[in-house]
Amino acid sequence: MIQSVYAPAKAARPGLGSRFVRAVRKYKYLYLMLILPIAYYLIFCYWPMYGLQIAFKKYNIRLGVEGSPWIGLYHFKDYFTDAYFWKVVRNTLLINVYTLIFAFPAPILLALLLNELRNEYYKKIVQSISYVPHFLSTVVICGMIVNFLSNSGPINDLIERFGGERVQFLMIPGYFRTIYVATGIWQNVGWSSIIYFAAIANTDPQLYEAAIIDGAGRFKQAVHVTIPSIIPTITIMLIMQVGSMLSLGYEKIILLYNGSTYETADVISSYVYRKGILGADYSYSSAVGMFSSVLGLIFIYGANWFSRTVSENSLW
Repeated sequence: MIQSVYAPAKAARPGLGSRFVRAVRKYKYLYLMLILPIAYYLIFCYWPMYGLQIAFKKYNIRLGVEGSPWIGLYHFKDYFTDAYFWKVVRNTLLINVYTLIFAFPAPILLALLLNELRNEYYKKIVQSISYVPHFLSTVVICGMIVNFLSNSGPINDLIERFGGERVQFLMIPGYFRTIYVATGIWQNVGWSSIIYFAAIANTDPQLYEAAIIDGAGRFKQAVHVTIPSIIPTITIMLIMQVGSMLSLGYEKIILLYNGSTYETADVISSYVYRKGILGADYSYSSAVGMFSSVLGLIFIYGANWFSRTVSENSLW
């Protein structure tokens, strides 16, 4: 049967632009909340990328970014042949590996343990106390570490009370990484556990009911229900952690290290700080920072590919 030419045409599907406009009108207040985060990333993360070109130039502050002459990969070659190159890369990787091994599981373990508490009042107290160090500034945290570990500090008083000898903890290179990682756990374990609490709270209660019917106790419920339910969250956080293997904040490092601990404490970010801020070698420090960022991008892509290959969880 031939369709009449006067039959009404099928309604065209709305385009992507019109659907977006309708979504903005419907959820305008939610989109308004995005303005500040987007502005933050545009101003502080994307706009500074314009200055990355000085890594390939002999930057002169009087000539500016555009007027400085191009010199190609000179600064990268200089960095790779620098005596500090392997030392700062090794120290950065080791501290991050130790953080991955010891600090990454800590908030997961805390969330699992607190989830098993039946006393809600006690649970809230423990959570609140564990959050407090995160809100202290790095300067305050480092001041506390220096005072506690000083030769006349309470840690050495305790060691001496038990018959030991006082130790200059912050002057011994072998102790620096342990101090850095251990204090990092204390500072961030409570705050980092929030995301795992949220993931655990999302677990279907029917799974626990089925486990109880099957005779599973609290430990087996945690192993066979709680942990599998938060595996996607753990995977995403692990990928992001691997992606920052060459990124380490310089603030805590420069507040704790000294000339006697350079061998184990000097990392890429502190090296960039000394070269760029103190030494005013902006092009060289930009090249070092760019090298770390590119490697970090490779790490995060590799971790995401590996996770997607061995499991169904990945960032993209």
